[in-house]
Amino acid sequence: MVDFKKFYKNKANVAYIVMGYPNLKISEEFIKRLDECHIDILEVGVPYSDPIADGEIIANAANKALKNGTTIHKVLESLKRIKSDKALVFMVYYNLIFTYGLKAFVKAAKNAGICGLIVPELSYEESADLKKECDKEGLALITFISITTPKERIAKLCKNANGFIYLLASVGLTGGKSSQNELLEQKIKEIKAHSNLPIFVGFGIKNNQDVKNIHKISDGAIVGTSVVKEFQNKEIEKIIKNVGEIFRK
Repeated sequence: MVDFKKFYKNKANVAYIVMGYPNLKISEEFIKRLDECHIDILEVGVPYSDPIADGEIIANAANKALKNGTTIHKVLESLKRIKSDKALVFMVYYNLIFTYGLKAFVKAAKNAGICGLIVPELSYEESADLKKECDKEGLALITFISITTPKERIAKLCKNANGFIYLLASVGLTGGKSSQNELLEQKIKEIKAHSNLPIFVGFGIKNNQDVKNIHKISDGAIVGTSVVKEFQNKEIEKIIKNVGEIFRK
């Protein structure tokens, strides 16, 4: 199984993009230049027509990517053209995986350089089949834990977790307001009582100060909406510069 700790020193910078927004060429160039943005791990969002977990900015980006003709097949082919030393993780909705075929999708993701899957609407109780295929290929099926998850369920979720723990700092859609650090610190303590996996905090992390604050209490910070927003520039140099500022050490 993938050890995500080998991809970062001390604290991890984790970013999210919508693959194919504003186009696949810019997405590919961005992935090739992740070092310039201080990014250690990249969540590669596969555009989907009904992104129930995403706020307006990411949902609109996904819609535009789809209108540009971006499909899961084109995303996989695009990633095959890229060589990156960074950890690439798919953020993908389960319906796309199911339609593609679980076994075939996991194999294709592995061949494209993906080392983990984040499936936002897939519950723990319904994840056994996909996890079985991920385990066969050595991919991590990432576990979500929310700021509101009870202690008893945390123990259950951690038992089967691998890769890293994705801690949701807010309840609702991406781009929302994050919870107070005191609440996050308590939740991180509860998780660490059951798991040695790195804990990355996402949802509501918007700027460099937010990233630094999250680094003080967790293993890594995940920024999605603010990163995707920068791709509205449609100019790779501006995107690289501005995203780099979000994760500046």
